[in-house]
Amino acid sequence: QVLDFGWPDLHTPALEKICSICKAMDTWLNAAAHNVVVLHNKGNRGRLGVVVAAYMHYSNISASADQALDRFAMKRFYEDKVVPVGQPSQKRYIHYFSGLLSGSIKMNNKPLFLHHVIMHGIPNFESKGGCRPFLKIYQAMQPVYTSGI
Repeated sequence: QVLDFGWPDLHTPALEKICSICKAMDTWLNAAAHNVVVLHNKGNRGRLGVVVAAYMHYSNISASADQALDRFAMKRFYEDKVVPVGQPSQKRYIHYFSGLLSGSIKMNNKPLFLHHVIMHGIPNFESKGGCRPFLKIYQAMQPVYTSGI
């Protein structure tokens, strides 16, 4: 059985997608004792780190006592072999997902509207001072606005 849950490199998946991935992994692993999950990633290993970290939170909530050793083995593999989740948005989404599982965060399905962006202080990237920032806004992984550069 192969499931494709891909999303663009260097992006964080939607929380619904993280939930779907964790549920699919858990369902498969609990279906039979000999079942295993193999994760494959094309590109940045941070995406793989998001999935593993999310499932570790998920399995901690739903795990039985018999699964404790498997969880420990997964944690050691994660720390030794998978690049730690590096993108700030990836780290943030792992915290969001953990909050969803614990009940401290509730999902809001209402639309979100961006009315303005305020930058407090512009970084000094150029030797003459300042920089030329631009803004690119995505909706459902599709760019919907790009400011002038």
